[in-house]
Amino acid sequence: MKKILNAPEAYTDDMLKGIYGAHADQVKCTGDDLRCYCRAQKTDRKVAIITGGGTGHLPLFLGYVGDGLLDGCAVGSVFQSPSSEQIYKVSREVEAGAGILYLYGNYTGDIMNFDMAAEMCEMDDIETRSIVGADDVNSSADQERRRGVAGIFFMYKCAGAKAAEMGTLDEVLEAAQKAKDNTRTVGFALTPCIIPEVGHSNFTLGENEMAMGMGIHGEPGIWNGPVKTADELAKESLDTLLADMPVAEGEEICVLINGLGATSIEELYILSGSVRSCLDEKKIKVYRTFVGEYATSMEMAGASVSICKVDEEMKKWIDRPVKTPFYVQA
Repeated sequence: MKKILNAPEAYTDDMLKGIYGAHADQVKCTGDDLRCYCRAQKTDRKVAIITGGGTGHLPLFLGYVGDGLLDGCAVGSVFQSPSSEQIYKVSREVEAGAGILYLYGNYTGDIMNFDMAAEMCEMDDIETRSIVGADDVNSSADQERRRGVAGIFFMYKCAGAKAAEMGTLDEVLEAAQKAKDNTRTVGFALTPCIIPEVGHSNFTLGENEMAMGMGIHGEPGIWNGPVKTADELAKESLDTLLADMPVAEGEEICVLINGLGATSIEELYILSGSVRSCLDEKKIKVYRTFVGEYATSMEMAGASVSICKVDEEMKKWIDRPVKTPFYVQA
């Protein structure tokens, strides 16, 4: 294992110390708990949006805490859920008198701990709502059982914008739900990654082998086989996405081309070009395209393709300026 670290067991906390030191003007921790990551300032009477999840996916999850997006994040160890107590501490810190929306990925440990935190908030008369991202089409035929992956970006953008407009808790939840209903993702891996505390790859792939549908924690995909071209990957990805969520000619979508951690930006733009060619052939309009790393898996090579069907209201939300230490949109 070749990684820049001090001790594997200190990986997450050392990372957080570095972030707080570099961006103290934007983010802070709650008390002395490094895992309770919050905006440095809060807006009175604004709905607070809190996310959470394991380390290893930057900028997901904590990278979206900042102006116009989220207010706090409970941080777990690598690929592990944060505790309910950490979620509760973040909730107490960022709540500003208008209630809290919990917005996070569809994973069993996260669901259990966010539900427990909501019960603790209820005892403090803090109103909460919850919604999970579940955009990974290949992970399940049942949409409510699907994993939450890079497409949660659109939920963050829409809910964050509605909260910044001082919408009510129910309105912010509705904005997140609207993005969820209109977002789908397909991903594929070219290499595994190494969890620091484990010290070896979390799965294996042959030299010229790839995995379609592989999850961001190494969950099995739907097939392993020879590496395909960008055009082939774009076609298969879009065929899967559009079969699950049809988009008619003339309808508009946003596209997210996401790198999983070790894929060059050049390759992501090659994939983006292939995706755009396929969409042009289908006469589907592209409103905006986002290319880069939005939800990674340590140093895994690979990518995901997300589409989000948009209307005029969602366009306004997605275009709203945001600023975090990891993501700025003017």
